[in-house]
Amino acid sequence: MSLPARRRALMLVNPNARRGTESLDPIVNRLEAGGIDVAIERFSSPGEVAADIVRRRHEADLAIVCGGDGTINAAANGVVAAGLPMGILPMGTANDLARTLEIPTQLDLAADIIIAGNQRRVDLGDVNGHPFFNVATIGLGADLAMGLTAETKRRWGRLGYAIGALKVLMQARPFSATIINREGTSHVKTYQIAVGNGRHYGGGTVIEQDASIEDGTLDLYSLEIDNVWKLALMLSAFRSGTHGAWEEVRTARCVEFDIRTRKPRPVNLDGDIVTQTPAHFRIRPGAITVFAPPAGG
Repeated sequence: MSLPARRRALMLVNPNARRGTESLDPIVNRLEAGGIDVAIERFSSPGEVAADIVRRRHEADLAIVCGGDGTINAAANGVVAAGLPMGILPMGTANDLARTLEIPTQLDLAADIIIAGNQRRVDLGDVNGHPFFNVATIGLGADLAMGLTAETKRRWGRLGYAIGALKVLMQARPFSATIINREGTSHVKTYQIAVGNGRHYGGGTVIEQDASIEDGTLDLYSLEIDNVWKLALMLSAFRSGTHGAWEEVRTARCVEFDIRTRKPRPVNLDGDIVTQTPAHFRIRPGAITVFAPPAGG
């Protein structure tokens, strides 16, 4: 399908992202030279993003989101409601969705992918009505998200995640939960339950070695170790997505999960605390169109 001579892009910029203060003039010039006219809108709160996209949907042929995974998450419902394809300029700390889609973190190269125009339909995860691209966590990941400030991420980058994770591990305690899917009900004592839609999270950790953001399923794991420090022995397995081989890690793949806990526990979606248990997870297959290199390309 041939592209129109020129396209109109609504570029949404999060100035609080780790690289949010970088000049976008060279990128805008590159996009405009590539046939894309750009209107920039900066916002002070991620909550504004979806509403801005919907409000200005008739002014644009595509939306370009400049920020990290939390910003892209905030844009998801707006992009879906507006029916616009989404371009990504990774300006956050972890940039896990960009990693999953093989979008480079160099902004000029990421802009070239938008100019090239290749589109892919990818899945969205959903928990209690809130979307996520990468992963939703209950336990360690949620505790880490609550402890990381924007200033820490901006100053220390991925090292800030490591420092925060160490603090969380020192205070970690297991919790009881019930996991329900079409295969049955499991009562567990766990340090973390993660439900992944994409492939990467936490700065490159892999939710499951065969996970894909286009497979129409969710991947769950529950970390049921007897000592949280055993995680040190499991790090390489989590990096490769082979942690399910450890007997202390429960795994499941399904299109829906329910997670219940004795007391409400926060749920972290792509780096932000958005909801709490009880949590109903479901997949929204092919819900959103993104500009990305061809799968496996």
